[in-house]
Amino acid sequence: MTDTRQSWNVATRHHNAHKGDQAAFLRAGGEVLFDEELALLGDLAGKRLVHLQCNSGQDTLCLARRGAVATGVDFSDEAIAFARGLSAATGIAADFELSEVVAWLEATEERFELAFSSYGAVGWLPDLAAWARGVARVLVPGGRIVYVEFHPLVWSFAPDLTPTGDDYFATAPFEEPVTDYVAQAGAGLNALAGAVPGDNPVPARSWQYGLGDIVSALAAAGLVIETLREYPYANGCNVHPALELGPDRRWRWPAGTANVPLMFGLSARRPGPISAV
Repeated sequence: MTDTRQSWNVATRHHNAHKGDQAAFLRAGGEVLFDEELALLGDLAGKRLVHLQCNSGQDTLCLARRGAVATGVDFSDEAIAFARGLSAATGIAADFELSEVVAWLEATEERFELAFSSYGAVGWLPDLAAWARGVARVLVPGGRIVYVEFHPLVWSFAPDLTPTGDDYFATAPFEEPVTDYVAQAGAGLNALAGAVPGDNPVPARSWQYGLGDIVSALAAAGLVIETLREYPYANGCNVHPALELGPDRRWRWPAGTANVPLMFGLSARRPGPISAV
């Protein structure tokens, strides 16, 4: 039986078990954000920011440490409990809401100048249009969403680099457990040396959305696309077995391989004069 929330709970326990004392890491100034995210977000000081599908809150807390008034939302009770504990242990203030993200976007009365989403996010949602409408709903006029994500094209390449992986235009859901991608990424996601992937017997349900699907959903919700960038590397996570990890925690195609994109980043704005919350 598919249980996406429970699959994420199992995977989240594995992920956090590989990272050692994360509170000490953050208290010592450790950073998990990447330059691409920060460049798209811009100045964070005093900005009300919602981090959608925040998982265990590490990125959310790093955004708060940079001055954002941050709220994280995730449907995994395991992740939200960890995030709240990490906030308390580090002294970095942020709010964390336990909720399915689209339901929360449709119901909340909170409004934000920035929405942020990153890495393995909308593929877990069955209704991309509802997500985009919800994002538009919670942004103040002039507010922006920044979304940084692994390029959906990468899943179409088999390990031998032939285009025989997942169909880029697939519409049926995929059912498989959430992987222990932290152990698989090693130093790319700050895993301890020798981390062994944990077993997850619980299938989760996900969907394939192409880049055009994501951009079109945001535009149809009334948001104005300001920036769309593609990158020849993947931050942190090893999204294909052929990739090689660099000292900057980015995964790249090996020398001699054509650089098809591994990641994209976009910024979209709600029309209207910029207003404070």
